Amino acid sequence: MAEGTERRGSGGRIWRAIAIFLIGGVLGTGFGVGLGFFLFPFVFPPPPGMDTITEDDRSALYATGEFIHADPSDPIHYGSGKVSVYERAVFLEPDFKVGPGPAYHVYLVPKAAIRASADVADTMYVDLGPLRAFEGSQRYAIPAGVNLADYPSVVIWCERFSVLISPADLMPATGG
Repeated sequence: MAEGTERRGSGGRIWRAIAIFLIGGVLGTGFGVGLGFFLFPFVFPPPPGMDTITEDDRSALYATGEFIHADPSDPIHYGSGKVSVYERAVFLEPDFKVGPGPAYHVYLVPKAAIRASADVADTMYVDLGPLRAFEGSQRYAIPAGVNLADYPSVVIWCERFSVLISPADLMPATGG
């Protein structure tokens, strides 16, 4: 009987090892997939934007601005480049660039001098849509009925994590 007892004991160890292996495999796979979804935009960013602005839009320039790195101590959330706001469109100029990440959107914000996520979180912004590229020119239509005088800022915002990526303070266009 001593021999039979040993077999049952080692069989239990085998099932425990299999269970640990399966649980580890499932958790490891879940972690890997989650990490892959998070890192995907960093490893495989979309191609640069190459939108153009029409001559009709260009004749109605309302304001201009420049995206800034709002928090220089944060190496991940940054932006640079010019933005032009026309009566019917926001145009990110060819020199536009932001650090990659998930779920970025372009917002018109009714507050000046945006420098922190809290400055955007409690405002009634206008979401112009998801950012299509991390660099290059992009055109975003402004919905009808938006009074541009009420929106002195354009920001790039990460919807997934509610984080300010890059703000641009708008200055009225000269002669327009």
